[in-house]
Amino acid sequence: MTTRRKFLLGLGAAGLSAGAASTSWGGGDARVLTATDVHVKDYPTVAAVDWIGRQLEDATGGRLRLRMYHSGQLGRESEAIDMARFGAIDITRVYSGALNNAFPLTQVLSLPYVFDSVAHLRRVLDGAVGAQVLRGFAARELVGLAMYDCGARCFYNVRQPIRTPADMRGLKFRVPSSDIFMRMIRLLGGNPTPLAYGEVFSALQTHLIDGAENNLRSFHSSRQFEAARHWSQSEHSYAPDVLLMSKRSHDALAPRDRGLLLEIARASVAVMRRLWDESEAVARRSLFEAGVRMNDCDLPAFRKAVAPLLDDYHRVPALEALYRDVRSLA
Repeated sequence: MTTRRKFLLGLGAAGLSAGAASTSWGGGDARVLTATDVHVKDYPTVAAVDWIGRQLEDATGGRLRLRMYHSGQLGRESEAIDMARFGAIDITRVYSGALNNAFPLTQVLSLPYVFDSVAHLRRVLDGAVGAQVLRGFAARELVGLAMYDCGARCFYNVRQPIRTPADMRGLKFRVPSSDIFMRMIRLLGGNPTPLAYGEVFSALQTHLIDGAENNLRSFHSSRQFEAARHWSQSEHSYAPDVLLMSKRSHDALAPRDRGLLLEIARASVAVMRRLWDESEAVARRSLFEAGVRMNDCDLPAFRKAVAPLLDDYHRVPALEALYRDVRSLA
């Protein structure tokens, strides 16, 4: 397996700096763009980026290709963001919650109970709000290529069903490094514990944490359900994933190649959504067959508990304007 250390050593051996626009393989004009994802090989976001690579190769006769490092081979999402900013990698798929603190416009997409459904989220991502958020990444040396929706995020834990916020009292929940998610857990009565995605399974096994929150597909593919046997349908967030590119790598491409890559990346959204819907249904059946206990939640009680968090963000004019646009598409 290629590790982050081996990858960066390889860049050094090739005489490439952290600002290299891309990795050259095999000489000539051929260029291989590197892409990363913490998810496993058959995860919909990984498969969608692989699809981008095939389309690029076909459209350019092999001149542009893409190599995917999946399963966190090159490190955590936070590390991938920095590697992309400085041009050590070209493309990365990142959960928007991990971007909240550095890219404020993503916050409106991560706030609890902003979206009513997957259909509502997709309308927002495909419209003016999605385009505005993608443009915002340019402020920190990144190019927003596309956004992938990833279902409703819900709570799961090793101890008990969670039907109301009272059931979360005193339990330790993993959260991404986002102020929004940390405060949300506190308002619901839990204790937030920021951890990298790849550390969650062992943390559940060792009871470093009692639970976490994520979408059903990730809960299944990470096999965290083997440790956490209670899934509670809280649907507290529909925060999407973002496909980002190093601005250095982007700017080093010929103009026609930039346009081609962006066009293919946007087309990959439909591919990812089809794969997501199919695999989520399979994952749900598999979890049921594995004996995971699933329960509904008192959603009005959850919305009431997190209302103070929403109230604070309503006071930020730029976010309030985006929030109104989001709700207008409900």
